[in-house]
Amino acid sequence: MQTMKSICIVDDEEDLVENLKLQLEQIKPEWKIIGFSNGMDALKEIIAGNVDLVITDIAMPDMDGYELFWRIKDHNPQMPVIMMTGFGYDPNHVLVRAKSDGLQEILYKPFELDKLIELIDKHLKPNKKN
Repeated sequence: MQTMKSICIVDDEEDLVENLKLQLEQIKPEWKIIGFSNGMDALKEIIAGNVDLVITDIAMPDMDGYELFWRIKDHNPQMPVIMMTGFGYDPNHVLVRAKSDGLQEILYKPFELDKLIELIDKHLKPNKKN
């Protein structure tokens, strides 16, 4: 019996969060999708231990995706985080730093839903022994 995996989506564009949530729940009913429009609310849920993977936008008003990423890593270094960024946003200087701190995945919007599902699946699989 597989336990339901909880995916947290964080983006200040509430329509994007809602659409992604509906699409993912339709394709992957075994995933519980929770959405937040700001990093603080998401962080509370993550610290409460209710999240298996985080998908976050980079540019958000209250707490950007990088701050959220580093706070998540402080709390749980093993938590997979996928960052999304809009086309034309040049985050390279910070992305380099985030990557050196362990950021593994960056998705450039607009992205294919299949690509996102593939990344989530990859990070939710039980860790293989090295």
